[in-house]
Order: sequence, then structure tokens, then C-alpha cells
Amino acid sequence: MPNTKDAKVPRGTYHHGNLVEALVAAAIAIVEEKGVDNLSVREVAKKAGVSPGAPFRHFSSKAALLTAVAEQAIQRLAGSVGQALSVLAQDDPMEQLRAMGMGYIDWARLNPTHFQIVSSRTLIDFHGSETLVAVNEALRLQLADIIRRAKDEGRMKASLDVEDVMLSARALVYGLARMYIDGHFPEWKVSRPPEDAMRRALDLFIEGLRASPPGARR
Repeated sequence: MPNTKDAKVPRGTYHHGNLVEALVAAAIAIVEEKGVDNLSVREVAKKAGVSPGAPFRHFSSKAALLTAVAEQAIQRLAGSVGQALSVLAQDDPMEQLRAMGMGYIDWARLNPTHFQIVSSRTLIDFHGSETLVAVNEALRLQLADIIRRAKDEGRMKASLDVEDVMLSARALVYGLARMYIDGHFPEWKVSRPPEDAMRRALDLFIEGLRASPPGARR
């Protein structure tokens, strides 16, 4: 599956001063080539062109290294969501909800290795990372604010609970991303291009949340 975002580091490209970045990029490259089960700190050092002991100055274990990859991943996710929201021409919370969902889907589609790593709580020390906890919480609060404003402005069905909508929205975009990255679309006979199919699924979800216009027949 093509990946236009995850970094590639050919062996021997490390230069003084960017060891952490080189190790993170090397870890991503190895996961893409061989899978996460074949990742080791020694292999990462070899890929980055440094001595076997060099990574241990920054990462005490494979989990610590993958946590650094996850920190890069969630920062890219936040950037993708921010970009999707920034191009909206209207201050409509329902459209913002849609944009936030597409920002997540586009990030996962373009960064499948990042998605795989940051999604797994068995590979990384999520709660031990201030970056992961803080960025994840900021995204959660941003989503909650958008949903509350949609309800307060009468754009979303009044009967819906904010927490229920949050969980449903998260499950939808995560599930779509997971299906795409794991290659499930052909089995489900999805005929449209994946990006279009995921966008349409998100649109269907958003439309189901919208309040009926005043005077509309129910």
C-alpha cells in the first residue's frame, strides 16, 4: 500500500544532531518492510547507520522507541485535523465535525504505519507519554466542543447525547481507517475508490445526526 508520509531513511543517512529523528524514521521503515514483530533496537541502529549502542542513549527499549514513533504520529494527526478545519469557509459545527473526521481518515490513509503503532496500546507506553496524553486529550476536547456547539445551535438532534456521539464518531473513523489499512474493502465489494467510499460513509453518519429543518415533516 503506498505511503506518502511516513519517513524513509536509507542506511547510513544519520548526521550529527538528528539521531532521534533518524532512529524514529528507521523504525518506521523497518516496520513497513518487515512488520513490527521484526523490529529491534539493534536493527534500527543498523538501518540508521549508527553503532548498536547508540539508540540506548535515547531509548531504553523497543517500546520506548515505538512510543516516540507514536508521538510523531499523533502530532501529525493533530496537524491533519487542524488543516482540515482551517480550510472551512463557514463556522458550522456540523461541517467542522465532518472536517475533523476527514482529517483523521486522511491522516490514517497517508500514514498507515503511524496509525498501526499509535493505535496499539500493547506496543507503546501511551499513558507514560506526556505528548500522547496531552494531544489525545486536546483532540477529545475539541471534538466535544464541536458536538456541544452543534447541539446548542440546533444543528444536531436535541435527543442525542454528546458522549454517545463522540464515541460513535470515533468508532466510525477508526473503523473505516482500520478496514482500509487492513485491506478489507475488496472483501466487502467496495467499488468506489477508498477515499471516496470513506468520505461517503462519513457523510452518511453526519446526515444522520442533523436536526430536521424547522417545519420539516418527521
